[in-house]
Amino acid sequence: MSGILVIVPCGASKIWAKQPDAGAVQAQDAYTGPPFVLHRQYAERFGDQWVILSAKYGFLQPKQLLPEQYEVTFKKAATRPISVAELQSQVRLLHLHQVNTVVGLGGVEYRRAIEGAFQGLGTTLMFPFAGLSLGYSMQAVKRALQASLPEGQLPPWP
Repeated sequence: MSGILVIVPCGASKIWAKQPDAGAVQAQDAYTGPPFVLHRQYAERFGDQWVILSAKYGFLQPKQLLPEQYEVTFKKAATRPISVAELQSQVRLLHLHQVNTVVGLGGVEYRRAIEGAFQGLGTTLMFPFAGLSLGYSMQAVKRALQASLPEGQLPPWP
């Protein structure tokens, strides 16, 4: 495996809020908020593959089924988010470290989780929107999506 892996943060807005009887859904369809939708578009355009980073489940393949609504966040330890050790195990199990570049999206909590998960593996990590507020980050992602670039080519950082 080689190329670019984009890691998309999950989101607080989930399908079950509007469709409580939705049942199990694919991870790519479970998160419905504007930041997730925009990050997914970025991942599908610029990544060779992508995964979702869930504070509850860790790294999720887009088509992986999620059974139900949950409220776990990296921002609150009391919600019992997944540990760095579990994320490191998933990286190896899913062979996520066998790419040339990992592009991490999301806020500082997701960056910390990604850095911890890939620590010591020699994988190149990039966080193109690090340090930007959510609003500015979303604007930068929109600009990147509007750029005329070949598929799989990363845009210049904001």
